[in-house]
Amino acid sequence: MVTTPTVPTSADAALGRSAPRRVPGAVLVLVAMTVLHTGSALATKLFPALGPAGTTWLRLTFAAALLLALTGRSLWRVLRAAPRADLLATVLLGVVSAGMMLLFSEAAARLPLGTATALEFLGPLVVAVAASRRRRELAWLGLAAGGVLALTSPWSGAASPTGVLFGLGSAACWALYVIGTAHVGSRFSAPHALAVSLTVASLTAAPFGAPGALTALTWQTAAAAAGIALLMPLVPFLLEMKALQRIGKTAYGTLAGLEPAVSMVAGMVLVAQHPTALHIVGTALVVTAGIGAARAEARHGKTPGRGDADGAPSSAPIARGGGRRTTARPSRPPARGRAG
Repeated sequence: MVTTPTVPTSADAALGRSAPRRVPGAVLVLVAMTVLHTGSALATKLFPALGPAGTTWLRLTFAAALLLALTGRSLWRVLRAAPRADLLATVLLGVVSAGMMLLFSEAAARLPLGTATALEFLGPLVVAVAASRRRRELAWLGLAAGGVLALTSPWSGAASPTGVLFGLGSAACWALYVIGTAHVGSRFSAPHALAVSLTVASLTAAPFGAPGALTALTWQTAAAAAGIALLMPLVPFLLEMKALQRIGKTAYGTLAGLEPAVSMVAGMVLVAQHPTALHIVGTALVVTAGIGAARAEARHGKTPGRGDADGAPSSAPIARGGGRRTTARPSRPPARGRAG
């Protein structure tokens, strides 16, 4: 016998019966971060065969191809109708995305994942502190700088200087990416912006990654890269899109500040990277700075009821590696597509 799902009515509400509970937005954000950094950790296993740039290019190519297939004809209609300035902004966002992902991959090939993520996290942290427009919020940057010093220990020479430079370059690209989302995210729907930016990112990364990847490509590495393309950034993007309909800007920014810690745990579990006590302290400092800056930005930002408030759902940001439609200024972008 086939049964029809019941729809809650006013009578149900009067009797105290409620609709099935939705997964809380905070849980979705944490799952998205876990999936994203799981993909980051697994991607490092392809570095010996394909190289950091080759792995990044192949992942971007698979993700772009999948989104182009899913958006289909609707994408071409949108692109034909879009103003040239909007198309140019989306292309530039894709170029910045490619730089962010390539540089992060090169950093992750030379540094522990937690350290590489903490360095990259400085980009949106600087943007968040600047957005607060309060000098006292510069203390968060000082705290993050102390965390980075603890993570890299420049006095010991243990961390690769080249890896640190790549991580800082990725941070600069992520900061530019945050700024660019305000324009692109308000003009294109989520799948369309993501499809265009990932396609541009793939083309931009091709000169750096395609030669090495195609030379060493096998069916096994191709399948692995395709699977990682789902983990970074497609599945996290979808999860965060749902989460941002259920939680506010402050809650989202606070949770996003946990990314360096999630990345460090992923490195421990999946690629046997064992942090020292100093690494744990440094990560804790960066996480604290990220959470503090996010809450400060929300505190000095828009007032409740104006679309970007602490208590109401925030406008959806563009995921790292793609785009998301917004109804107002994007809040703080995630992780993600960010990890290379």
